[in-house]
Amino acid sequence: MTHDQQDLSAFSLLDLFRLEADGQARQLTEGLLRLESGASDASVLDGLMRTAHSIKGAAAIVGLQVIVQLAHAMEDAFIAAQSGTLELHPARIDVLLAGVDQIAQVSSMTEASLADWMAGHGADIDRAVNAVRSLGTLTVAVEGHDAPGEQAQDATPEPATSNVAPDDHGTASLPPLPLPANAARAGVAADELLALASETGVNAHKLAALNASLQRFKRQQSAMLQSLGQLQEAVAASREPHLIEQAALVAARAEPLKRMLQQHMADAELHERRATLLSTRLVDQVLVLRMCPFSEGVHAFPRMVRDLARKLGKQVQLIIEGSDTLVDRAVLACIEAPINHLLRNALDHGMETPDQRSAAGKPELGTIRLAARHRAGMLEISISDDGRGIDRERVRSAVVERGLGSAAMAAALSPAELMEFLFLPGFSMKGSVTEISGRGVGLDVVHEVVREQNGTVRLESTPGLGFRTSITLPLTQSIVRALVVQVQGEAYAIPIAKVERVLRVAQSAVHTLENKQFFELDGVHYGLAAAAQVLELGQSPPAAELAVVAVGTGEARYALVVDAIIGEQSLTVQSLEPIFGKLRNVSAGALLDDGSPVLVLDVADLLLSIDKLIHAGALQHSARQDQGDARTECRILVVDDSLTVREMERKLLAARGYRVDTAVDGMDGWNMVRGGAYDLLVTDIDMPRMDGIELLSMVRQDARLHKLPVMIVSYKDRPEDRERGMNAGADYYLAKGNFHDATLLDAVFDLIGPASA
Repeated sequence: MTHDQQDLSAFSLLDLFRLEADGQARQLTEGLLRLESGASDASVLDGLMRTAHSIKGAAAIVGLQVIVQLAHAMEDAFIAAQSGTLELHPARIDVLLAGVDQIAQVSSMTEASLADWMAGHGADIDRAVNAVRSLGTLTVAVEGHDAPGEQAQDATPEPATSNVAPDDHGTASLPPLPLPANAARAGVAADELLALASETGVNAHKLAALNASLQRFKRQQSAMLQSLGQLQEAVAASREPHLIEQAALVAARAEPLKRMLQQHMADAELHERRATLLSTRLVDQVLVLRMCPFSEGVHAFPRMVRDLARKLGKQVQLIIEGSDTLVDRAVLACIEAPINHLLRNALDHGMETPDQRSAAGKPELGTIRLAARHRAGMLEISISDDGRGIDRERVRSAVVERGLGSAAMAAALSPAELMEFLFLPGFSMKGSVTEISGRGVGLDVVHEVVREQNGTVRLESTPGLGFRTSITLPLTQSIVRALVVQVQGEAYAIPIAKVERVLRVAQSAVHTLENKQFFELDGVHYGLAAAAQVLELGQSPPAAELAVVAVGTGEARYALVVDAIIGEQSLTVQSLEPIFGKLRNVSAGALLDDGSPVLVLDVADLLLSIDKLIHAGALQHSARQDQGDARTECRILVVDDSLTVREMERKLLAARGYRVDTAVDGMDGWNMVRGGAYDLLVTDIDMPRMDGIELLSMVRQDARLHKLPVMIVSYKDRPEDRERGMNAGADYYLAKGNFHDATLLDAVFDLIGPASA
């Protein structure tokens, strides 16, 4: 809930001033940083002057004369800058920013503590006011040539001490405005509303099941009416007047039942659509209450980067992209500290001094980019810089020095694998402890916080050119997009953010090495682990084909073998009762669309459980070791967006003994052909999301699938259409308008032979 939406009658005048002053202090900071970065637009100074004037007027109303004096002095400075009589170089901007800090600090005081605080800090306020008033006498060399912090610090008042806690950078972090009791309960109310909205969605889904049962009843009724009609015909043939009269009466009574059922079905379907729409809108609106722009949580970072860069003798600007990207407030609050840490690392570890950058052929002004965007239903945040990057050889040496691996192992590590070591506790590349970073708290803190939010973090570095951290998180912790699987007859949910890929693996593709089973895909080895054993549910019998969910990264990458893949669902997460404590391998609970409960699995715990089983030598085999009964039937994948064509082809091929799977479009077909072992792909051309030519091209470019026979079956029968399909790599082109049963089956036989070997 925004402040504008709150009942303002619940606030005192001082509360309202604090609300206003917080936003205006932010505007002053942003404007001053724009001036320092070279913005020459007159509107920037005009906005600064008007903001200072507004603060002065509001402070006068609530009797805060010290803020009135500070704001008035700042207003005079901006007017002088507008007239050209005062140049706002970095040292003078230091003084103005210190004045903004004083305004924010005074306005953050509660009514009860304000008088005592003012009595003890009057001298600090006087120094701040005098420093702003005497800006014209502060003569400092041109930007970039003064010693960082020397003359500026002489003119800048020391920050006053208060109950405002300084952060790691020495800058004050203001306490949040205490909201009225009804506003303070807004977060709890939103959670309750979300739970109710979820139950509404479940009830709407149950209506779909009711409609399905009505459809079955309609079919039964139709069969009954058909039998009744046949009976009536038989009675009429008997020429028995009494029976004919009774049959006509029964038929007359049955006819309204048919119309009544049709009306009830129409009403039920309408009610289902309305209930589904209402529940969806309700969930969306509740989530809106929890969302805020990304800028709301990162607005203080440009100032922090600017101050720390000057302290380190560096010139660095922070560019924020995607400020309007909506983020769950709870998620934003959790990742604010990791972002802070990453920015501090970039400043201290990555960014060079102006002289070093010039020597490397770079501009003296370094750039850090903080970007947020929505992608594939997830929140992506990246922090990148154009600094020196990571020296990979130093990382290799550190791995060996810390006893984390042998020299031979370290030398064989890929760049991506090297980056993973930076997440280990205490693995800092800083040679000494500093005030900014290198306190022995490294990227492991970032990794842990992101993991707790069901997210992932990835590091990339180009030596000499920069470093990039990419964080992927769910848009909200209230709604989780999850893959629902079945294990031993029970449903479990795995957050999609933790799923690397989903596929089916043939028994023949599974290998055993040192009593551990694995399969290889795209040059990567995936160790098999039965989900039933990891969850301590017993052991599932081996299937002819394994349904697996790949989770984890690097060496901690495993393929969980499940009984079945149910599909993706958006789940409203509900915390487990505290009385249970932390359940191993489980993070939360939720309700499926049909209302049945499901446990949301904790993937990090699952990986630890698998490691324990491996070290204990207790990991059970998921695939049959005897491959003597490997499949002998030929498998065919039919891809067509027409249900009629798809089913006709499936029935024809299945009747001949082939094992046939179907896909509804090119994208669905691509996902299936990658995960299965097929002998032939039969595809249409014109399909949504991905057409047949694109599908064929991707198959031919895939190292594992490039030799797979592909047949195109399409209504397009022009010579140029055939040429396009054959040029893309098709082995056979068949026109739907001309083919009949024998044509299709003969073509399949020519390509892959009989249905079984």
